[in-house]
Amino acid sequence: MTISSEQGSHTAETVAREVQQFLEQRTKQTWDPDTDLFSTGAVSSMFAMELVVHLESSFDVVISGPDLALDNFRTVNAMTAMVLRLRGVKP
Repeated sequence: MTISSEQGSHTAETVAREVQQFLEQRTKQTWDPDTDLFSTGAVSSMFAMELVVHLESSFDVVISGPDLALDNFRTVNAMTAMVLRLRGVKP
């Protein structure tokens, strides 16, 4: 599954990798794509807002309304799925 943007092609794998790199850079830890980042204490609601800004700028998407639900930011996989959905990629 590939989508294109001004910054190149994005697949589920490349989106997940980029999100993981951002998280690792900010938290200094490696995260499994299915780890609940909120329950581990790695991500707070304030950091979730940083994630929103990062995802919007990195993947040229707008995250608003119901997409701002914390469940969309709990795991790397959830963020990846949301980005791909907002980019118009069908599962």
